[in-house]
Amino acid sequence: MDISIQNRAIRRSKPRKPDFEELYVAVRDYEKKVYTDAELQVLPDFSIHSEEWEIRKRSSGRLLSYLGKKQRFLRILEVGCGNGWLSAKMAGLPQTYVAGLDINLAEINQANRVFKKPNLEFIYDSFTDNTFDTDKFDIVVFAASLQYFPSVVAVLQQVERILSPHGEIHVIDTPFYAPEDAARAADRCRSYYKDMGIPEMADHYFHHSVSEFWGFNYRVLFNPTSLFNRLFKKDPFYWIVIKK
Repeated sequence: MDISIQNRAIRRSKPRKPDFEELYVAVRDYEKKVYTDAELQVLPDFSIHSEEWEIRKRSSGRLLSYLGKKQRFLRILEVGCGNGWLSAKMAGLPQTYVAGLDINLAEINQANRVFKKPNLEFIYDSFTDNTFDTDKFDIVVFAASLQYFPSVVAVLQQVERILSPHGEIHVIDTPFYAPEDAARAADRCRSYYKDMGIPEMADHYFHHSVSEFWGFNYRVLFNPTSLFNRLFKKDPFYWIVIKK
């Protein structure tokens, strides 16, 4: 199959919330998560923030193995791709076209500079009902990004509109909380960003529960709360797939 891509101008629509991009960039800088081109090329194998990257290496490995077993052409969208390392890994699978979407222009520019593959593109835009007018995707991935959307239900309904028949949504590397724990987690979040000197960021970080997937056709493919995973895996994040 010819998977060549017609070059498309990078979109520059306004972010969903005007100040989110600036706040997010400031947080990334404070946390020392702005990587050089050379560092980006080796992710997720990285010595800085090594515990976090070991977790993401395992979760991305599970996802890549799952997608590789599809054995058919896949159009994949990663929502909130950041610097694009995971999108680039998915584009390394055979029979794929991958689009990475993010509202951090600096990271999108870096991703376009570092990762050059004929079946991969990066788009600077927010994710709204109008982001993709006619595009359909077989796989939509949220990797460490769903927490920046205020409503799980609303964003999943939005994604379902652009899913192909039998399409799937995958959520990985995302914290979920029991309803009784969400308020305490929100308080910790506010303190964290206040200590950072960026208190406004707490208004853009949402503490979701797995119960918010009720009503959707979802399965838990990795459950960090199971006894086996608590004893041996040490990975704190769910892997959830929602099928159309």
